[in-house]
Amino acid sequence: MSQPVEAFRNAFKIPELKQRILFTIFILAVYRLGCHIPTPGVDGAALSKMIQNMTQSGGAGVLGFYDLFSGGALQNATVFALGIMPYISSSIILQLLTSVVPSLEKLAKEGAEGQKKITQYTRYGTVVLSVIQAIGIAAVLKGMNTPVVKIVPNPGIGFYAMCVISFTTGTAFIMWLGEQISERGIGNGMSLLIFAGIVSRMPHAVINLIRYVGARQMTTFEALIMVAMLVFVIAGIVLVTTGQRRIPVQYPRQVKGRKVYGGQRNYLPLRVNQAGVIPIIFASSILMLPSFMGSAVSNPTVQDFFNNWFNGYGVTYNVLYALLIIFFCFFYTAITFNPIEMADNMKKNGGVVMGVRPGKATAEYLNTVMVRITLVGSLFLAIVALLPHIVYAGLNLGDAEIAQFFGGTSLLILVGVALDTVKQIEQHLVMHHYDGFMKGRRIRGRR
Repeated sequence: MSQPVEAFRNAFKIPELKQRILFTIFILAVYRLGCHIPTPGVDGAALSKMIQNMTQSGGAGVLGFYDLFSGGALQNATVFALGIMPYISSSIILQLLTSVVPSLEKLAKEGAEGQKKITQYTRYGTVVLSVIQAIGIAAVLKGMNTPVVKIVPNPGIGFYAMCVISFTTGTAFIMWLGEQISERGIGNGMSLLIFAGIVSRMPHAVINLIRYVGARQMTTFEALIMVAMLVFVIAGIVLVTTGQRRIPVQYPRQVKGRKVYGGQRNYLPLRVNQAGVIPIIFASSILMLPSFMGSAVSNPTVQDFFNNWFNGYGVTYNVLYALLIIFFCFFYTAITFNPIEMADNMKKNGGVVMGVRPGKATAEYLNTVMVRITLVGSLFLAIVALLPHIVYAGLNLGDAEIAQFFGGTSLLILVGVALDTVKQIEQHLVMHHYDGFMKGRRIRGRR
């Protein structure tokens, strides 16, 4: 315990690192403040109460997913309701297009200048997606009106225009905050904003868990089992997130002048979870479409069909969810990992995988290894994604907000972002000759 405490003390002894940490905390505080600025034309109190009831019953659907990434901003109908989701979607789309569009692929290989242009395209895509999603959320909010409760007191063109302006401006400002953290703070700005939004909901979940124990709806022993299971799941996520298959590669010895290069064995690291949390986001987005269509249709028969077959805690939904996660793990890995190009680069530099011939044989070997470890990673990802549903149904909590912290997107993001941020702090400490968090070891990043 003394090692992490000493590491944090050392972090504040370095002026540059101290300034970066304080700047990051300040930006996160500004972001959380913006999550409480209400959007005109929406009854925030009525919407918050309705989403809370839907979340506790496990039926929040598309609104619950957006509310998770916005840190409760959608539940309170604030200007940050869309959160950073449009930027994430735009970044994923650009990343996928970079692998299939030659002009974007050329830009990605141009270094810093090319990356600036791709970042600019990502910003434009974020604005476009924000407008589209703002219109969709406005339609959903309008459809939530009942004869008794009016979420939108005055629906009309003016309401749609106000939602588009407020939500799009809010997302653009969040995007700017994230870029400021990445440039002048510590860690990845966009990831830290999502991290802050998810963490902000944890105290409420802990309070609810304590209330369950106090009301004797759950025994103390059951609560301790849940805590132990949470620790076990986090340990598994850390293991898989940082897990690598290291392929031994031998480079020939080269003599240049008086110096000798190469002649030693290196390792080619292949990540077990190459796709990260992206497959879960893709699968959740696709399975949200039926729920979205069901809520948009006024026919009760159609609504009952979608509610019965695409209920977030039903068997059909969970089976499709797991299969889509496994599919997108392989799909994303196939797009981002190119064994042929990797084998060609190794051949040009004289690198040889031990026991494998250069060229085509090396590419086939790398592809085989990647398929095997991706299968393991995808199965683990599917299990972690289904854990909140299993906890909710198995323990009969009656509150899905507690169950969501036992796996799924939220826990994967929390662990992954924490590892990345600690790794960056560790690098600053080592650079200034201070002991880090892991004495005698190195923290592996996710990339």
